[in-house]
Amino acid sequence: MATPREKEAAVYLEKHKIVELMDNLTSMLFFYRPENPTEFLINQLEQMETSKQKAVDAPCLFDESNLDSVFGILDPTKQKCITYVQYKEALTTLGIADINIDKCPEGAGEDRISRETFKREARKGLQRSSDTYFQS
Repeated sequence: MATPREKEAAVYLEKHKIVELMDNLTSMLFFYRPENPTEFLINQLEQMETSKQKAVDAPCLFDESNLDSVFGILDPTKQKCITYVQYKEALTTLGIADINIDKCPEGAGEDRISRETFKREARKGLQRSSDTYFQS
């Protein structure tokens, strides 16, 4: 059973998205493997703060070419669409939390998610997942 202090710590971590922040920063470290990790982390935190202040996208590991590649893997026969199940699994694989996945994206009713819809929803989900700003 958790002590009051442990419960207080858990609330603090959740409120300020500390676990998500650490996960994002650790992923960036592993991906980029900078020579000076401390300087790199400081730069990432500064970019996050700037993106919060200016309402622009926060740093993200995945770019347009990565999203095109993921879609291409899911659509090897070039049908220009994927199923809803593929869409959801791909977004989960990209690290997008289930709560950040649109449950009814354009094309879901026909079970035909286009490249454009996939990429738009992936960008939105990645951004929401990357929004590890400090909550006041």
